Amino acid sequence: MDEPVPPEIVIALRRMDLLGSSAEAHGERLPGGVSSDIWRVDLPSGPICVKRALPRLRVAADWQAPVERNRYEARWMRRANATVPGSAPHVVGLDEVSGTLAMQFLPPNRYKLWKTQLRDGDADPAFAAQVADTLARIHTATAHDPATAHDFPTDSIFYDIRLEPYLAATARVHPDLASQLDVLIATTRATRYALVHGDVSPKNILRGPHGPVFLDAECAWWGDAAFDVAFCLNHLLLKCLWTPTAAAGFLACFDAFVTSYVTRVGCTGSPDALEARAARLLPGLLLARVDGKSPVEYLTAERDRNRVRRVARGLLTDPVNSLGEVRKAWTKELAA
Repeated sequence: MDEPVPPEIVIALRRMDLLGSSAEAHGERLPGGVSSDIWRVDLPSGPICVKRALPRLRVAADWQAPVERNRYEARWMRRANATVPGSAPHVVGLDEVSGTLAMQFLPPNRYKLWKTQLRDGDADPAFAAQVADTLARIHTATAHDPATAHDFPTDSIFYDIRLEPYLAATARVHPDLASQLDVLIATTRATRYALVHGDVSPKNILRGPHGPVFLDAECAWWGDAAFDVAFCLNHLLLKCLWTPTAAAGFLACFDAFVTSYVTRVGCTGSPDALEARAARLLPGLLLARVDGKSPVEYLTAERDRNRVRRVARGLLTDPVNSLGEVRKAWTKELAA
């Protein structure tokens, strides 16, 4: 539905020299996440996607985040495209004053949202492997690169919008697990060697004609690649409770992702150590998606939430070092 674009976005477009001083802008508000206003804006040169960061996220809990995170999202997109062309939308402009990012518009008839496909039971291990391969190539290309590290001084942003609302908030709900969750926070904060997307979720991945396209890199951080691995695998496990009839397919996607990533990645010199960190982080993220500040919207039955809690609490109490062991614990719960 065509409608006038909000004045604050119009002003930002003018500052980016994408809209004339007297021109009006029309477009359509797009569905999206909790952290931004997102619009398709129709310019004379064609449609673009415009994303304006919000200082307070649209969740029940009080969750603040600095709007300058879009600066680093734009940097992540440029770096990703330089490594794997087409792996992110092309950046058209950035207005740092308002935290507004203009980027290439990707038509939904050609770029399908992975989350929607998974919800509908379309679990394709080959695409999951492509996601992992692309991610591993970006991690490897940026590993131990001082210039990339310099461009992403985002430790505090990453803590504020990832570690605190996920792991620290969950520790407050489960005080008996606070020491284990605190260790995960400390380990993640101390492990810094590659460019991390920070929100590798199916809702932020499009299935394009030439492979995956990653969106919403506003959590971009110079840190531990294991976070991206655990974050994505977490969603593949949770989808087993959303669409139970496709659980076997989601587990096949889990396996394909792990195999593809480990085969490609070379940034740590020790893939086993990376896998161990991901395997220990994954239960914390599982528990966070039911008891942190950003619970997944599709787990509404307490029975399902308790299943997540049982697996996550067990693995946090008795940690494992392989992602296969996490999968085994999850499969056992599904069969119960």
